[in-house]
Amino acid sequence: MRKKILFICGSLNQTTQMHKIAEELPEAEHYFTPHYHDGIYEFYRRLGILEFSILGDKMVRRCMAYLARHNLPIDYKGMNNTYDLVVTCADVVVPKNIRDKDVVLVQEGMTDPENFLYHLVKTFPFLPRWIASTSTFGLSNAYRKFCVASEGYRDLFIRKGVDPSKIAVTGIPNFDDCAGFQRNDFAFKHFVLVCTSDARDTFKIENRRRVIENAVKIAAGRTLIFKLHPNEEAERATKEIRRYAPGAVIFESGNTEAMIANCDVLITQFSSTVFVGIALGKEVYSNYDVGELRRLCPIQNNSAARNIASVCREILEGEHLPGEANAEKARVLTPFRPILQAANDSALLAK
Repeated sequence: MRKKILFICGSLNQTTQMHKIAEELPEAEHYFTPHYHDGIYEFYRRLGILEFSILGDKMVRRCMAYLARHNLPIDYKGMNNTYDLVVTCADVVVPKNIRDKDVVLVQEGMTDPENFLYHLVKTFPFLPRWIASTSTFGLSNAYRKFCVASEGYRDLFIRKGVDPSKIAVTGIPNFDDCAGFQRNDFAFKHFVLVCTSDARDTFKIENRRRVIENAVKIAAGRTLIFKLHPNEEAERATKEIRRYAPGAVIFESGNTEAMIANCDVLITQFSSTVFVGIALGKEVYSNYDVGELRRLCPIQNNSAARNIASVCREILEGEHLPGEANAEKARVLTPFRPILQAANDSALLAK
């Protein structure tokens, strides 16, 4: 019988990466789902307070539209089959129905900086990882293998506490052949490109006026193009650009990688698109240390999806021990866990 694999998607970038990996596993039966969770997070989603994340309805609709457009089989939340393997793009929250499965976690792109919330979660592991956003990516330990972008990222995740034996340096799809983006039909060339951030839409602090004025200064009279982040409020962003950078060209959509390939200068904040600029040798500005970004840049092997598929195949063809490496187990991922645990401990002591 053909093995069944569930691919858990998310943003458009994450979804296309899952699709590419699936194409390298023709011998298996594939099913796809938008990212999901259960329990209290499903309640939050229904209230509409997770719209900033890949659990929100906006991201789910985009994912479902992509899956339908490519005629990919959908099993929403993986409810209709028993799976031999799960390939997922995120582990900040881990759905209950995959915690006893063999899981391959695939890095999507850049992770958030290690801020106060990251160190808080590291100090108090009972706190939900999502409060520190993607800075805690990979820390669930709820997977058999973790496929990462580069040796630099391997070192970074090991420093954060990831088991080295679980890491496979495969490269990541969508960022493993940046030279290919130079073959495009984007009309503009030799300009300064700003890829904006969704920081304000994900409860982070950003001084957008300063970002725009700094871009104008760097452009120094050259053509200035702003590519808006797909998650941000486009009308607000457009008004701000018109005010502080009159004459700038604004794109709400379009092929970001093609724009980067044709620009002379790339300005980003917290965006994985910076890796395309670095791989193509562009003059790059970022909120991250550019030297560190060069060390982390995904390897350009043009075979990341194939490499990840090989990792999946090794697990499928090996001795099947579902979830043997999953340290998550039945972890209660709610803000009330400390209270519940204390109550449980008290009951045990009373006996």
